Amino acid sequence: MAKPGAAPRRDEAERTLKAERGGAAAAAKLDRLIHERVRLGILSALAANDSLTFGELKGLLKTSDGNLSVHARKLEAAQYVAAAKSFQDRVPRTEYRLTAQGRRALERYLDHLEALIRAARG
Repeated sequence: MAKPGAAPRRDEAERTLKAERGGAAAAAKLDRLIHERVRLGILSALAANDSLTFGELKGLLKTSDGNLSVHARKLEAAQYVAAAKSFQDRVPRTEYRLTAQGRRALERYLDHLEALIRAARG
C-alpha cells in the first residue's frame, strides 16, 4: 500500500528531471550524503529494522570498524540517524536507529533515483 503523499513527491521529482537538460544535472542533485555505498547501506538497513547495533551493521555491510564509524558519524551529524551508547556485560554497545528526518531524506533520495531511472528509460 502506498504511503500518503508519496505520488506527489515522485511526480515532482519527474517534472524536475524532465525540465532539466540531460541526466548529469539531475544526477548531480542526488543527496551526496546518502549517495555513498556504506551510508546508503546504513540508512537502508535501519529503514528495514527498528534499530541495529554497530556489530550488526558491520556484519550486514561487510565493512571495517573504522569505515562504519566514520560514515555513521556523518549520518549522525546530519541527524539522519541517532546513536545510543551503553554497556552490556562491560562491553560497549552502540545502537543506531533511523530518525524521522533520516527516513524523509531516504524517501526523497529513493524517489529521485526512481525518477532518474524512469527518465533514462524514456
